[in-house]
Amino acid sequence: MRLLRHLLSSVALVGALASGVSSAVAQAPAPAQTAPTAAAAFTDVQRQAIEAIIKDYLVKNPDVLQEAIAEGERRQQETQKLAQSAALKESREALVNSPHGVVVGNPTGDVTLVEFFDYNCGYCRKALADIQTLVKGDPKLRVVLKDFPVLGAESLEASKISLAAKQQLKGDKLFEFHVKLLESKGRVNGERAIALAKDMGLDIAKLQKDAQGAEVKAALAENVGLGDKLGLSGTPAFIIGDEIIPGAVGVDPIRKTIGDIRQCGHASC
Repeated sequence: MRLLRHLLSSVALVGALASGVSSAVAQAPAPAQTAPTAAAAFTDVQRQAIEAIIKDYLVKNPDVLQEAIAEGERRQQETQKLAQSAALKESREALVNSPHGVVVGNPTGDVTLVEFFDYNCGYCRKALADIQTLVKGDPKLRVVLKDFPVLGAESLEASKISLAAKQQLKGDKLFEFHVKLLESKGRVNGERAIALAKDMGLDIAKLQKDAQGAEVKAALAENVGLGDKLGLSGTPAFIIGDEIIPGAVGVDPIRKTIGDIRQCGHASC
């Protein structure tokens, strides 16, 4: 019934239906005073009759409701895309050049691919192979990795240790830490991340202190803020130029988008 009442808010729809209202409407008492809208001018009895007509029509013509839902979803997606486009322009510098990001591949590459990931995301583990393939096969590609721990406290703990490790590891070694942690079997947490750090020879006392420090807090706050602003609902999420690509879509779609960026400056030429 909530959908029906929502439909009644349209003056045009109510006006069209009013001419076909059943005898129950005709016999109902007239409203005591003129209301500010057409929908408000109907009494409860009249409203019930109109709702019954609409319900009967929709039951007999379900395609109409399906079309309305599809159109609503299309408009919502269009609105979301416009909002994301504006957010991408506003956040470009933080996405591409923030000191909090982990840079992989060519640090001065001509195209930057940004990935938001969670260490406990199975699809992120699947997408890792795609990132490695892209970096290996494209010497001009620059990749920025952003911790986006959306899957609970264990993911947050792992991200804190990983971001703290950035203060001791650089370049290929930092990416190696990321790869090994992401490839860990089972749930990844702070304990698992610290164990890996020990294996790689990090100063654990410093690591644990840095994990609670201002730098790590700032990095997580920035990443979460960017994710919220861009409307990211999960991981992995890739950003290339003016395009947001959700999910582990595979190498080919990302490679095509990178090619389009180089060709015309947009994610789709």
